[in-house]
Amino acid sequence: MSVEHAHVARADFDQVMVPNYAPAGFIPVRGAGSRVWDQSGRELLDFAGGIAVNVLGHCHPALVAALTEQANSMWHISNVFTNEPALRLAHKLVDATFADRVFFCNSGAEANEAAFKLARRVAFDKFGEEKCEIIAATNSFHGRTLFTVSVGGQPKYSDGFGPKIQGITHVPYNDIEALKAAISDKTCAVVLEPIQGEGGVLPADLAYLQAARELCDKHNALLVFDEVQTGMGRSGELFAYMHYGVTPDILSSAKSLGGGFPIGAMLTTNELAKHLAVGTHGTTYGGNPLACAVGEAVIDIVNTPEVLAGVKAKSARFKAKLEQIGQQYGVFSEVRGLGLLLGCVLSEAWKGKAKTVLDAAAAEGLLVLQASPDVVRFAPSLVVEDSDIDEGLARFERAVAKLTQA
Repeated sequence: MSVEHAHVARADFDQVMVPNYAPAGFIPVRGAGSRVWDQSGRELLDFAGGIAVNVLGHCHPALVAALTEQANSMWHISNVFTNEPALRLAHKLVDATFADRVFFCNSGAEANEAAFKLARRVAFDKFGEEKCEIIAATNSFHGRTLFTVSVGGQPKYSDGFGPKIQGITHVPYNDIEALKAAISDKTCAVVLEPIQGEGGVLPADLAYLQAARELCDKHNALLVFDEVQTGMGRSGELFAYMHYGVTPDILSSAKSLGGGFPIGAMLTTNELAKHLAVGTHGTTYGGNPLACAVGEAVIDIVNTPEVLAGVKAKSARFKAKLEQIGQQYGVFSEVRGLGLLLGCVLSEAWKGKAKTVLDAAAAEGLLVLQASPDVVRFAPSLVVEDSDIDEGLARFERAVAKLTQA
């Protein structure tokens, strides 16, 4: 059965969409593995991964099969009922992590909203309303809802929407003394990304996360790890907290969890979960059978020794070539990150020009990201072929060479 589609072009965006995005001048229409094709049939290699979402590339057969099978049995039933895919995925997440309990939602912002509400609820129930303060890091990113954007340490995203949520403090990332000075018995939670994603692909120091854990324990505060970008194998471990050996009280996940299908999850312990009793929090679509069926297929593939070892090996391959390009052309001062979340920190002469590099890469048939104007970010599929890594980085080198000759 063929469906007649009206032709649409990039110009339509400027007519019908709210102008809060400035998308590229071309429209990708099809993807397979680490490649996408635009409307004109041009092929591009994808090292952006839908912003660290397409953990198994585009249209992975196992995900297509899971989605198709579920689409033919049940899409939505609401949380008036439970459903089998949600229970199966929850079991797998609990079995693989520190957590005993899972709350499903639709996005990273929703997972963080649930995490922050839980942290405040626990403190409210146990210690009273005075214990409500949240400490987060400068340049952090935790979502776009009013609560999560206020916790995020980037005023450019939270300014201009009226009064902000009170009781949120920001401290410099990786600064133990600043955290010590800020935390008190009024603190209900310290919220950190183990690797700051949007803030520039900046990994936490081990000592910093260990200090955060100790300070939270001392002040009866909860340690919340935002693993929306670092989770589901991205770091080379299923979750980045495992790489560090520092266990949070609450963890948020999304992005890669659905491999491209919208899903988020908040993970926590029995002891804390009981504070979200019936009626205290909810979602219409969260934990729907379609999303959970896809999420189950993702974790079945990603949480295997082969794939996680592959992430570490591919990371080394990326890093070696990127460091060589950086040295040869003088565009980056360092390559940092973990696993397949990597950032090339632009050198002084190129500061602020990440978008220029991104556009030049696209012109050579390669999709990359920026993480702040000073960092070019790579978040490819965790199962990207080595030949695709080599081809993509050859395209990247051509883009950099052209920029430096211009």
